[in-house]
Amino acid sequence: MADGVRIPLSSMERLDKALRDIVVEFEDAGGRTDDLVEAIGRPMGRSKLREQAHAFESRWDDKRETLKGHLVELQKQVEGVRDAWAALDGDLAAQLETK
Repeated sequence: MADGVRIPLSSMERLDKALRDIVVEFEDAGGRTDDLVEAIGRPMGRSKLREQAHAFESRWDDKRETLKGHLVELQKQVEGVRDAWAALDGDLAAQLETK
């Protein structure tokens, strides 16, 4: 049995950063709809693919916003746990130094 408790703070920091990056990507993704539709153009003079892409993006916007909200909450939880463990670690280290 190992002595002590090991909390991977560096892993939590990487997860926190990754979640923040994903949230930013979700925020930016909605602004690229027009670029997608423009890139599709009108192949063979038809606009059906373009219309379908726009419809998909419209439906996905709502789901993306919901998912982004969940990711923000998860990121806040990870950040809170990381900060709490870091503070506890600092407090325990300070107590060891005073003994």
